[in-house]
Amino acid sequence: MTASPPERIFHIATAADWRRTLETGTYTTSTIGRTLEEEGFIHASRREQVPGVFDRYYRGAGEHLVLLTIAPERLTAAEVRVEAVGDDTYPHVYGPIDRGAVVDVTPLDRRGRPETLTSLWVKGMAVRMGLALVVMLGVAILLWALGVTR
Repeated sequence: MTASPPERIFHIATAADWRRTLETGTYTTSTIGRTLEEEGFIHASRREQVPGVFDRYYRGAGEHLVLLTIAPERLTAAEVRVEAVGDDTYPHVYGPIDRGAVVDVTPLDRRGRPETLTSLWVKGMAVRMGLALVVMLGVAILLWALGVTR
């Protein structure tokens, strides 16, 4: 069954794969651990399918993940086909995804939910505060060991 592609399609990518795309100009990872060349197409989904795809294939990825929002009409060297997979249909991208066809890149948290700017800021601040505490504790121990403090 082939239907027309939705207005926007989505693909979960590792942040490392996306960074490579920024250098090369095209995205060619079909799914985690498989290339376009190996699979023959790039797996994609409709927005409402993203949580299920994340749970089935990406939950244990152990890498930073991003959600790519793709505008099919901007693809220059690829065709999108909506094909039956089990009891549902999924968009498949037959060819590389141009960097310019990706209209949004959203970091995902460990549960597959979009990260907000606030949550990213809080996480970054927590890391910086933790490092500051470790440094202060190290200095305090060093000063105590040298007999500088009483």
